[in-house]
Amino acid sequence: MTTFTLPFLRRALPGQLTRFTGVLAAVVLILAAMPIITMIIMSFGASDTLAFPPPSYGLQWYRAAWRTFMSPDASDVLSMGQALGTSLMVAFATMLIAAAVAIPAAYALNRFNFPGKAVVEQFIALPMVYPLVMLGISLLLVFNYFPVELGIFRLVIAHVILALPFAVKNCAASIAGIGPEFEEAAYLMGARPLRAMFDVVLPLMRPGILAGMLFAFIVSFNEFTVTFFLYDVDTMTLPVWLYSRTVSSLDPTVFSFAVFIVLIDFGLIWLLEKLVGDDGVAL
Repeated sequence: MTTFTLPFLRRALPGQLTRFTGVLAAVVLILAAMPIITMIIMSFGASDTLAFPPPSYGLQWYRAAWRTFMSPDASDVLSMGQALGTSLMVAFATMLIAAAVAIPAAYALNRFNFPGKAVVEQFIALPMVYPLVMLGISLLLVFNYFPVELGIFRLVIAHVILALPFAVKNCAASIAGIGPEFEEAAYLMGARPLRAMFDVVLPLMRPGILAGMLFAFIVSFNEFTVTFFLYDVDTMTLPVWLYSRTVSSLDPTVFSFAVFIVLIDFGLIWLLEKLVGDDGVAL
């Protein structure tokens, strides 16, 4: 008895894609990239309206964005350059603090067994699934209870909480491939535990540490929801500044600024790939 198989469902050889799988993969990739593609197309629109696709194309919104960056409007409470500087400052601080916390945390979770270890691992991963709106409101209530004004440190603390799971997971993925025999060999050579950590363990953890730091920077640089509840005029980040340009009327220059942010993110991802590759990267 012969069986009939649809052409797009026929089994392919190992390493080959069937036509159906290729089409499905292409559709998924297009849907994932559609918001970015739409944003890039709109940034080159030459119309004052937000019709899609734009009836004409040009560079007027990029020129307007450049003028806004070089000569801020007096009506803006904060310039784009100041917002960018705040975002970079918070992102760098978040990256360093997250790495400083994630390295010993990943080492302890990998090397030691202690009561409540599974609970600690779940708590570290909790910010990845916690509703960001509720997290922002909760942190706002806590920070307002403090007798001192924390200023930009409110954003740093919040961003560290959000970035810590990524940093810990990448450091943990890296140290998982480092057996205790490396440290034991260092001890036999006369190294003290702290010396073995700095001379043996940390260099071997380099891929995971770099990946965790770059992920922490990206998470912080693009964070909006929690930041919206915690910022003030002096600590407005770039995503919040872009949102403020769309509250009263959607300013088409935000598409140009958004392309700039995407280019920064792509640059960081490229740097991550060059420095780390597939070693130690965990999501």
